[in-house]
Amino acid sequence: MIEAHGLTKRYGPKVALDDVSFTVRPGIVTGFLGPNGAGKSTTMRMIVGLDRPTAGSVTVNGRRYAEHAAPLREVGVLLDAKAVHRGRSAADHLLAMAATHGIGKSRVSEVIALTGLESVAKKRVGGFSLGMGQRLGIAAALLGDPATVILDEPVNGLDPEGVVWVRTLARHLASEGRTVFLSSHLMSEMAQTADHLIVLGRGRILADSPVSDVIAQASGDAVRVRSPHAEDLVGLVQGGEVAITAVEPGVVELRGITAARVGELAASSGIVLHELTPLVRSLEDAYMTLTQDSVDYQSGGAPRTPETVTTEGAHR
Repeated sequence: MIEAHGLTKRYGPKVALDDVSFTVRPGIVTGFLGPNGAGKSTTMRMIVGLDRPTAGSVTVNGRRYAEHAAPLREVGVLLDAKAVHRGRSAADHLLAMAATHGIGKSRVSEVIALTGLESVAKKRVGGFSLGMGQRLGIAAALLGDPATVILDEPVNGLDPEGVVWVRTLARHLASEGRTVFLSSHLMSEMAQTADHLIVLGRGRILADSPVSDVIAQASGDAVRVRSPHAEDLVGLVQGGEVAITAVEPGVVELRGITAARVGELAASSGIVLHELTPLVRSLEDAYMTLTQDSVDYQSGGAPRTPETVTTEGAHR
């Protein structure tokens, strides 16, 4: 279990984390989300003792990371897959790590096989692709067979097969009763992998809830209706807090009213419905809504194409 209490981190006048408290529990996959600059990396570094909090504390399996006699056996961490001696082979890198904790060569062979590195185990890490580097980082995180696993952007650079493998691995580790803390910017993947979400924004917690609750809270009451008498139905619901969007002839989307209420109104007025579907937003939509006021680095509009520049009078 990971427990953070009042974590605060300041860099001069900048507050990277502001009184953050949370618990990452065993047996489920907890996703860790937030815009760039939200404080995710700072939090993960403090969990494993790479940064010291200005205030507050964080423990893993009941102790501060530095207090564990054999930390690799307690916490497996992937924070930066490039933090490897590039002149070493993958096998030698893992063997060197194993030697610090008295971990046998057989375990090194196990994690090499588990992460699909057999064919490149004797090759120098400096020649690895981004995806193979990620696999080596995950192998290192699993080396001590830890009870807690922390993975920062583990699918970065992986092909589709690798992405599915990481998803399956995370859920398998959780099913064994381990604590799995997973950071990613891929909302579609997080929606399929995580059970619970912790969302940061500007150094503060914006959400600490099951994935379904985060989506439901952002979705609100919304419904899609198809009816040959759509105009009559609109006349019944319009006004107040109901927002109406015409999708196509005979189809409308209503926000601010439940599907049950729409059905009751239609039935009481004899209006035939061909479709009545509650609308649920995606995790990506929910995340964007949740963090819209916490984004430090916002992209501009779409880039101008050469055709656009030409019509404005530029000549090439």
